[in-house]
Parts: sequence; C-alpha cells; structure tokens
Amino acid sequence: MLLNPYVEIKCTGASIMVVSPTQGKPYEYLERWLAAIVESSDDAIMSKDLNSIIMSWNQGAENLFGYTADEVVGKSVMLLTPPGHHNEEPEILERIKRGEAVGLYETVRQHKNGTPISISLKVSPIKLQSGEVVGASTIMHDITERKRAQERQELLVREMSHRVTNVLAVANGLVALSAASATDPKAMARAIQERLTAFTRAHELTRPGLMGGDEAENQRTTLQKLIEVIVAPYAGFGSQGGVSCVKIEGEDITISGAAVTGLALVLHEFTTNAAKYGALSQPSGRLHLLCTTTADDFVLTWSERGGPAIEPGPKKQGFGGVLANRTVKGQFGGELTYQWDPEGLTIRMRLPLLRLS
Repeated sequence: MLLNPYVEIKCTGASIMVVSPTQGKPYEYLERWLAAIVESSDDAIMSKDLNSIIMSWNQGAENLFGYTADEVVGKSVMLLTPPGHHNEEPEILERIKRGEAVGLYETVRQHKNGTPISISLKVSPIKLQSGEVVGASTIMHDITERKRAQERQELLVREMSHRVTNVLAVANGLVALSAASATDPKAMARAIQERLTAFTRAHELTRPGLMGGDEAENQRTTLQKLIEVIVAPYAGFGSQGGVSCVKIEGEDITISGAAVTGLALVLHEFTTNAAKYGALSQPSGRLHLLCTTTADDFVLTWSERGGPAIEPGPKKQGFGGVLANRTVKGQFGGELTYQWDPEGLTIRMRLPLLRLS
C-alpha cells in the first residue's frame, strides 16, 4: 500500500497513526502491521483520491479483478465499472466528499477480461487529522457464486410453483379427455386411473435431476422411451386396447442421466400445453413426433393437428416457455422454434448430440 508517512490518517470508526519525523520508529511497526493486514485480506481492498484515481491495491483486489497494482494504481476506478453502472461512482464520490460512509450494497464490476463480477462493497472516507477528506477506502467482496445460487434457487421455486399450479388443470384435462372417450363409469374410472398413474411416472422423471446426486447420474434411457412416458397420460400408452393419439417416428438415441431431467421438463411443458390448449385437449386431436439425427445434432419435430383452431403465437411468453427456452439453450446449447399455424402448433427442437450422451 502507498501511504504518506508524515500524516495521521483516519478511516470511519478508526484512526491509523503512522510515523512522522518526530515520532520515532515504534510507529513504523504499526504501519507495517496494518499494511500486512490489508495485503493479506481475501477481500479486495483499494484506496482512491477525490478524483477517483486508484492509490493502493491489495492482493485480494488483484485476485478478484485480474489487474496487478502496477496496472491500476494511478488510473481511474472507472476501469472496473461496466456500462450501466457509470452513474454510481459520481454519487459515491459526492457522499465521500461530505465525509459520509457508503454502507454495504451489491453491484457489478468488471474483470480485466471483461467478465462481469457481482460484488458487495463498502466505501469509507479517508480523513486527515484536521478532518479534511482526502480520499476513500473501498472493500469489495465477490458474491458471484451466491448470486448464481440465488438465481438457481429462485428458478427452482418458480418451477415448483409452476408445476403445482398446473396439477389441477392437468388433472381436469385428463378427466375431460377420459370422459369423452369412455363408454361407462367403470371404463372412465379405469382410464383416469391409468392416465394419472402415467402422469405420476412422468413427473417422477424430473425429480432425480432436481435433487442431484448419483440417482441422476444413473438415470440413463432412450429418448423415445422418455417421450412415451411423458405423453402416456394423454396418449393411451399402457391402456388395454386403446388407440394412441400420439405417433412417434424416426431414430432413437440413448441419452445420459444428466440430460434426462432437462429433456423431461421441456417435453412435459410441451405436453401439458397441448393437453390444456392444443391437440391433446380434444379426442380428435393428434400429435406426431419425428426424431431425426445429423452428424452433430438431434432434431425433434413436434406437430399438433386436429385440436382447436389456434391464434398466432402469444405476445408474452409465460414461465413455462421461459423454462423450456432456458433449458434448451442454456443446458443443451440448442435451438427451439415455434410455428403457430391455424390447424395446429409445430415445434422444432435442435439439440447437440454431445450434450445428450
């Protein structure tokens, strides 16, 4: 750290007395001691003057941002500030000039390589013995992993809420679908029971991946088997003499346990939407799934026909659509497109084979 050895420096709540020409060498030890504390801190600690020029930079700051002290000392702190946050520094500086500390708050700063870093920071004024403010000290803590964990938790909570909200609608759709095709109360009861059992099996497919661990790793299956389990509640799979309204054609591939949960979530979203609004909401509806592969990709074409006439695609995407898009693009690095025709919806999902194995 760079300190003027001839003045007393005060930070909020503390005073650091450093050596002056008349004070003698015992204070040199204290200065070195305090400098060692700052330098060995895991948190990023820097000081700046009232022009926002960096005056000191510890090892923690180098570890967090990738810049050495030689690269940043003497340069503006705006070097660390990404677009969209440039208004923060002038506001911080105005408070510091008034002698006010800036309490702990969360924001974003930028690594040397351009990567944004979520941080919490606290800024305190540096004062001379006379009370004059000459700069500020800033302590920054990396909260990137905490923010990611928070986002994952929020997504999981929203996903579970979305599922719970859908349960009654799905159950109601299964009852209506079964009632429309049943010839007597017993047949209707049997159809409802079979479909609810199949729905439970489909729902269970998503649980291991959400929970993590060895159970998810060992959950290996083929894609067409996964599709059959997901659509079984609506298609008549497993019923005695039932004619399926779902047709699956094309190539089958083996998928890893790590891919099962993500695909089950996406296919479950497609299917429940079809059961609530699309082809699977009516006895006359039909669902055709075509599976094809190229050298690098697996492509699923999902075609709904015979259901109610549909309007153009929704202007605002619901959480289920957001979840499906995020899973296909984020987890698998794939593409998802929708074609809203009056006679029915067509979905095309492209997934890299490497992400499925």
